[in-house]
Amino acid sequence: MANKADKFYYNNFLQAVQCCIDAACFLEETFNNYDVETLKDNIIKMHEFEHKADGVHHEMSAALAKAFVTPLDREDMARISADIDEVADTIEEVLQRLYVDEVKEIPQSFKVFAGKIVECCNLLKNVLEELPTFKKPKKLKEMILALGALEEECDKLYLEETLNLRKENTDVLLIIALRDTLYKLERCADACEHVCDDIEMIVMKNT
Repeated sequence: MANKADKFYYNNFLQAVQCCIDAACFLEETFNNYDVETLKDNIIKMHEFEHKADGVHHEMSAALAKAFVTPLDREDMARISADIDEVADTIEEVLQRLYVDEVKEIPQSFKVFAGKIVECCNLLKNVLEELPTFKKPKKLKEMILALGALEEECDKLYLEETLNLRKENTDVLLIIALRDTLYKLERCADACEHVCDDIEMIVMKNT
């Protein structure tokens, strides 16, 4: 377990990932009630989650710059913090893509995909909650594998739905816009996995 002095760092990671969960849930809500007329307002709301995540990331950077001793290598903690922040960034980019392309309707599969991004973020939170036990990593490794399996599901959904776009639409500009949004969604899952890659490296270095 983390000692009192280390709790700030682990709690900061959890605060950051909660911003990602909030953003992912809002993305899912936006998709389930998709309305191009309210998309601009939703982007403003989404940016609040991303901005909050930035603030948490900056708090970590400031603490690491002043710290004499940290619970993990300073560079590893900085990388984890930056990569969690990237998760929030990629989620925000999904709505931005739909807005600039003026997409009026989205396929049902996008709603499924958004649900999987919520799952990825929740699994990532579980991983980060377990991070203080990195020297006894059995459970941590199991959680990382679970997130990796979910990321593979997202990869398959991305490929299948990208192919379906060409089968189900004739508007080339719409196909391009929806394909780009699918790519942004797939990047959200990738970003979650990148945080787990960071943690796997920590486990490897310390066991």
